[in-house]
Amino acid sequence: MENRSFDHILGWLSRTRPDIDGLNGTQSNRLNASDPSSPEIFVTDEAGYVDSDPGHGFEDIREQIFGSADTSAVPAPMSGFAQNARGMGLGMPQNVMSGFKPDSVPVYAALADEFAVFDRWFASVPTSTQPNRLYVHSATSHGLTFNARKDLIHGFPQKTIFDSLEENGLSFGIYYQNIPATLFYQSLRRLKHLVKFHQYSLKFKLHAKWGKLPNYAVIEQRYFDCEMFPANDDHPSHDVARGQRFVKEVYETLRASPQWNETALIITYDEHGGFYDHVPTPVVGVPQPDGIVGPDPYYFKFDRLGVRVPTFLISPWIEKRTVIHEPNGPQDTSQYEHSSIPATVKKLFNLHTNFLTKRDAWAGTFENYFKIRKTPRTDCPEKLPEVTKSLRPFGPKEDSSLSEFQVELIQLASQLNGDHVLNTYPDIGRTMTVGEANRYAEDAVARFLEAGRIALRAGANESALVTMRPALTSRAAVSSDLSSEL
Repeated sequence: MENRSFDHILGWLSRTRPDIDGLNGTQSNRLNASDPSSPEIFVTDEAGYVDSDPGHGFEDIREQIFGSADTSAVPAPMSGFAQNARGMGLGMPQNVMSGFKPDSVPVYAALADEFAVFDRWFASVPTSTQPNRLYVHSATSHGLTFNARKDLIHGFPQKTIFDSLEENGLSFGIYYQNIPATLFYQSLRRLKHLVKFHQYSLKFKLHAKWGKLPNYAVIEQRYFDCEMFPANDDHPSHDVARGQRFVKEVYETLRASPQWNETALIITYDEHGGFYDHVPTPVVGVPQPDGIVGPDPYYFKFDRLGVRVPTFLISPWIEKRTVIHEPNGPQDTSQYEHSSIPATVKKLFNLHTNFLTKRDAWAGTFENYFKIRKTPRTDCPEKLPEVTKSLRPFGPKEDSSLSEFQVELIQLASQLNGDHVLNTYPDIGRTMTVGEANRYAEDAVARFLEAGRIALRAGANESALVTMRPALTSRAAVSSDLSSEL
């Protein structure tokens, strides 16, 4: 899911769940973090629809965490959220300091009561979406701290947990809606992996019903907000109620599957999206994953984590109302963060390959929570609460301009269909509306996957990377417009 902090989504659960480290109404930020006499903005439970997108780039997050460009404070003061939001429009400081009432996120409130919630899970890096998403499956962003055209075109080359699973004879699959962001990984563009991409609406429920889900499945959200198919990723300005319904659908599908007793569902958010969280970001003892330093002007060493984000662990092997705090190792400074996912997968499946980087070797793992019970629970709810009201006062606006993340997805789509070689590439997506971008992305993915299937049937090297030429005009032309590179 996208761009929400723990306190923003789950902080007010602590009113009835004091075992969860959330909000109590005393937390605040000043409009000027360095001026003790400036107005103070306290947290509230009045979160609702947020039309604009709070700052969540590297500079923004540095200011939000430390209140200035000085990052030496230990612990991090978490004092600059309101200050950073001050210049973003009327009411934005109050918006970023607000959290949802539990009845506004009823699916999450129910999951927290029925299964486990982490209250010490952090984004892997203090920057925006794409670097954090890369950590989920590879425990590094390969030096990325913001959008980089070369890497978006050629794909990120690092080893992933998908590679480790394949090396150990285990299966994986990606269930996507508009466009699979996992295709930012270069290795997943190989011909042999294209058959592992499935349209969520066509295949997820069927595979679950038939007991045919792979060992490791990634379920991607709908990233473009269209009238027929609204976005369900929670990214501002999308409707959080849509995200709640999506999570409910995924859970209920898995609950009805014959594979339920062998299932663990992890729900997490890439980063906090500029919304306040009171728990200090870990800034000491975080290992640099792979020795790669970020680009100028910051030359970031990837030795600090990002802000705390909502994360759930759902399984019939998990006791009710479990709260998972800090991990017990593997090192004294270890924390739960996105690299905890590949680290735990390695342990759960007893993978005989090495850790991906120093970061997942350090990250806390949660496999022991599946070992507390001797048998799976039989009382897990078959249905979650209905989400009856929308938090947005109007429907999708297909004529809206794109967010930074959506522009990155269109740049990915332009690689998939070959348009990245055109002179117009640097500006692609920046003049598109949401509706246009959705159609462009869906068409690019369809052409890319179709070309791959044709190449496989023609006997192409299944380990080849697929690159496309632009201006594909028909199904018959696809195979002639495909080139494979070793």
